[in-house]
Amino acid sequence: MTAASVTLTPPQNDATFETVWDEIVWRGLVHVSTDPEALRRALGGDPITYYCGFDPTAPSLHLGNLVQLLLMRRLQLAGHRPLGLVGGSTGLIGDPKPTSERTLNDRETVAAWVGRLQGQVSRFLSAEGPNGVTLVNNLDWTAGLSAIDFLREIGKHYRVGTMLKKDAVASRLNSEAGISYTEFSYQILQGYDFLELHRQHGCVLQTGGSDQWGNLTSGTDLIHRVEGRSVHAIGTPLIANSDGTKFGKSEGNAIWLDAEMCSPYAMYQFWLNTDDADVIDRLKVFTFLDRAEIERYADLVRDEPYRRAAQKRLALEVTGIVHGPEAVAAAIAASEALFGQGDLTVLDAPTLAAAIAELPSAEVGEDDTVVHALVATGLSASASDARRAIAQGGVSVNNVVVSSDEATLEGVALAGRRAVLRRGKKTLAGLILR
Repeated sequence: MTAASVTLTPPQNDATFETVWDEIVWRGLVHVSTDPEALRRALGGDPITYYCGFDPTAPSLHLGNLVQLLLMRRLQLAGHRPLGLVGGSTGLIGDPKPTSERTLNDRETVAAWVGRLQGQVSRFLSAEGPNGVTLVNNLDWTAGLSAIDFLREIGKHYRVGTMLKKDAVASRLNSEAGISYTEFSYQILQGYDFLELHRQHGCVLQTGGSDQWGNLTSGTDLIHRVEGRSVHAIGTPLIANSDGTKFGKSEGNAIWLDAEMCSPYAMYQFWLNTDDADVIDRLKVFTFLDRAEIERYADLVRDEPYRRAAQKRLALEVTGIVHGPEAVAAAIAASEALFGQGDLTVLDAPTLAAAIAELPSAEVGEDDTVVHALVATGLSASASDARRAIAQGGVSVNNVVVSSDEATLEGVALAGRRAVLRRGKKTLAGLILR
């Protein structure tokens, strides 16, 4: 499959909604907010400036951040002006985790991650036109601020009793770990960010996850106290699977937006495995498909779930949004080839390696037999079991049926010296040729 054969939905809002506020509510992107009617008027009127912050506590953003990036893109498509904040100062602290203190990263590491995250944010938001994205770093207005000035000018506007009631703080106070003054102060720093962006750029809206609501309102309250103005905040829902399992994890690992940390193939497979009960909600949040098309997929999920049409479209769209048409085309080609519906020999080394990484695998030599490979990968319990499988015509290497139990692995290496071993129709393993 070539990139030319992959058609992605262009980023666009649904014209059947009167305002972008109506659309994001329909898509389930508003869990909590300041005055909804005031927000609807603001987002349906002249362009406003809004922001979302991303802390460099890792070298890549992840699927939870993608919710915010796509919400920011929808608001930008409606004509509003985005500020993408990557927290060079707040990243040195990190917002409070529910149960324990964060490990503090050194300044050089955080600075490097700031650059990486700024590059990722830039991929999702247009830099063109009068409402092109502006990247900001809160280290610019905190680095030269003394502790005394910070306490006098900002700290005096906060009440400890109110700060203690914030969910993130309260949960930590009730844990064995407690909370340090460093993380306790995080909400003040985030509130200060909103104040500075309001002063410097006229920013009147902040978005973030609903678990950040205490930090979001820290900023709205501070601006009201200091500037006497009302500004807005939107808290998006925390995405959860219908079965109660954690969203955004695959085999215990986060789904990162960096291709080196989570391959396009792994991301494609993650979305392809979405449960029927979740897939329509995922289409609403993570794609630019319009309401009519999403409702059509809802009908297909109800009437023809075995086709998994909604999952295939979801996997194509989101992997394409994150990694581009070439990468998603390669992921689809690999997925089809692994199950005998495509040509494994056309896959490049990174894509084939990523696909095999999702399978049980073994390192083997070209002079080893297929029988040995079946046992080494766990596809057969014993050599005799492997020979029976071959005799029954149920074993193939690179989609070529193995006819002899004396066959070796000579000449089977594909790109990157990998090969694909199959038993039956759907039981696969990877081979890494020495």
